[in-house]
Amino acid sequence: MTRRSKAAAAPSASKTLIWGPGLETNIVLPARFFFIHTVDTTGRNFTTSPGEKTFEVKITSPTDPYARIWIQILDRNDGSFLVRYRMYSSYTDLHIQILLKDKLVGKSPYVLKGAVYHESCDCPEPSGALWEKNMHCPASFSQIESDLSVFPSVDPDRNAHEILQRFGKRHSLCHYTIKNNQVYIKTHGEHVGFRIFMDAFLLSFTRKVKLPDIEFFVNLGDWPLEKRRASEMPSPIFSWCGSNDTQDIVMPTYDLTESVLETMGRVSLDMMSVQGHTGPAWEHKMSKAFWRGRDSRKERLELVKLARANPAFLDAALTNFFFFKHDESLYGPLVKHVSFFDFFKYKYQINVDGTVAAYRLPYLLAGDSVVLKHDSIYYEHFYKQLQPWVHYIPFKADLSDLMEKIQWARHHDEKAKKIALAGQQFARTHLMGDSIFCYYFKLFQKYAELQVSEPKVRDGMELVEQPKDELFPCYCARKQVRDEL
Repeated sequence: MTRRSKAAAAPSASKTLIWGPGLETNIVLPARFFFIHTVDTTGRNFTTSPGEKTFEVKITSPTDPYARIWIQILDRNDGSFLVRYRMYSSYTDLHIQILLKDKLVGKSPYVLKGAVYHESCDCPEPSGALWEKNMHCPASFSQIESDLSVFPSVDPDRNAHEILQRFGKRHSLCHYTIKNNQVYIKTHGEHVGFRIFMDAFLLSFTRKVKLPDIEFFVNLGDWPLEKRRASEMPSPIFSWCGSNDTQDIVMPTYDLTESVLETMGRVSLDMMSVQGHTGPAWEHKMSKAFWRGRDSRKERLELVKLARANPAFLDAALTNFFFFKHDESLYGPLVKHVSFFDFFKYKYQINVDGTVAAYRLPYLLAGDSVVLKHDSIYYEHFYKQLQPWVHYIPFKADLSDLMEKIQWARHHDEKAKKIALAGQQFARTHLMGDSIFCYYFKLFQKYAELQVSEPKVRDGMELVEQPKDELFPCYCARKQVRDEL
């Protein structure tokens, strides 16, 4: 920020901007959130932090003086703050006050009128169309349209037989049916522990909105499975990662999905926490590329060798050996894990594939370092929206031009910073919790429209029950209305 007089540079309570989904009653998320952007008394936006403790946020319910709401204010160090809060009970009316030295900010207090439901409240909106409108979901997602374009129709009866015949013995699958907004499951294969992520998300989802009746298979493994071409009648399989030589239907990864569910819960790394821990300002970051990880791909070993040959420009080291033999003379000693937030002490972040796509990319983008991304056949649900040289700096699959790209970034500092900020803005816009729920809803909705036979609760399926919240049960006004009808 340019030097100004003390009075002119002071934050203005009346001019400061407040916005975001956490100010709306009907946007129910595990952790709700909204934003503050500091504006000074002359009407100019702050571009650096006005101070971590500049604003105070109070959230109360006039009907419950003992409201249990955990609030965090995360300083994004660009003049803006992300305010997130997690409710542990549901309330009637919620008053949100944003204060600047005891003065109300913006249009404070913001009042969320009526029933404001918390994450554990089983109170689905019966109209999917209304839920989408309330959530401000986009009309379409290009990846969903691309994935489903190879399936003119979907026959649950045929899939129930054929998918198990083709994949059920060699791979780990979950066979789900959602019927009348109840979730049913049957697992197949040996390693089905990852079902917990999908179970938890589907239960969370059905507490928020009535999902269409749908029957589908989820691949619990790393690698996408369906290698048939579109002309060979491929089987629809939902996976967390796609590739250029498979036809799997891609969902947001289990890692990103769980981080949405457990924000302000049992995860410390999520799309919001990153925004409050982006390290030093750009000009104070180290002008060096950084990477840490395990040996899950040969290119990662090559990356470490490159770092050992170019220590002034690249700091890359392995934290664990599992897939390859540890040759310390080639790859150096194993190093201790580094907090993900400490990655952002460096200007350049290397994103190189692991067994499949590296699921850390959303978090790297959300920081304010520039991402150098490995050219890869693998992709996550949002890769189609990313543009090289706009949101990240690309480098070749064999790493042959990586050092050249690092040097380019060092010699074009302003351009690299611009790419870093564009990637960060992409993550803030497209990879937050509300966007993840919207993506899944559109995927289920469009898939359900392709079904040519009725989804069924098949033999051997069991009900996945909603967890009981006996300590803080919620009163669902929607269910009461339906019961009375």
